[in-house]
Amino acid sequence: MKMESKENKNNESKLTKHDITMLGIRSSLLQASFSYERMQAGGWTWAQIPVWKKIFGNDKKALSQTMADNLEFINTSPPLVSILMGLLISLEEKHVNRETIRGLKNGLFGPMAGIGDAIYWFTLMPIVGGIAASFATKGNILGPIIFFLVYLGIFLCRIPFAHLGYGLGTKAIDVIQDNSEIIARVATIMGLTVIGALISSYVSLSLKVKIGTVSLQKDFLDKVFPNILPLAFTFFLYWLLKKKQVSPIVLIVIVFVLCIVCSFFGIM
Repeated sequence: MKMESKENKNNESKLTKHDITMLGIRSSLLQASFSYERMQAGGWTWAQIPVWKKIFGNDKKALSQTMADNLEFINTSPPLVSILMGLLISLEEKHVNRETIRGLKNGLFGPMAGIGDAIYWFTLMPIVGGIAASFATKGNILGPIIFFLVYLGIFLCRIPFAHLGYGLGTKAIDVIQDNSEIIARVATIMGLTVIGALISSYVSLSLKVKIGTVSLQKDFLDKVFPNILPLAFTFFLYWLLKKKQVSPIVLIVIVFVLCIVCSFFGIM
């Protein structure tokens, strides 16, 4: 009976509807703390700190580990981010395996960014902007009002989205716990795939060096292995990062110095 009561106590929800509502509101500051190293990680972590404190209580070690995991690189859709926050918070509350939570985060933030951009910035906002602009050009005050109300609606949707994500996570707890190892592995693979895709989009190198009339990059390297320079440079930075003495800040300085030197000598 004592073991059963202890288990029921652990499974009781520590978060209220107000907590999840505040999570949705705080998610609006996702991009208030931005860096080239970790993108939205600062705002992402800050938004969730109050609910983590409530979940972990006096367990400072668990809170510290959770914060460290969530300060890793993340770049997702601001209008949809509260769904992901709510989902992961529900898993944290049920103390699901850390690698599973971390893998789901890394695996979902990329696809969610693509979905959010397609829905909001490439579809909804251009249409609303066109309608609002047509009113505004005729001197009709409805133009800016319509645009403001739609934008405000997108902002307020963060709150029900947070509740939606939290509800979905709670319903998925049993499935995740029964298949935690498989889900963690699949999510990790998805996360690595997303990061790999981001690297190919973010890293660009172009050599201007010519041997006679032959371009070293276009006529030789790209023929053998397209984009081999960005790939090699990425692995070079990763190799340096694996050395504990080299911090990400040092890597940023190295990149800046190399860019300036190579540009000055006409290498790139």
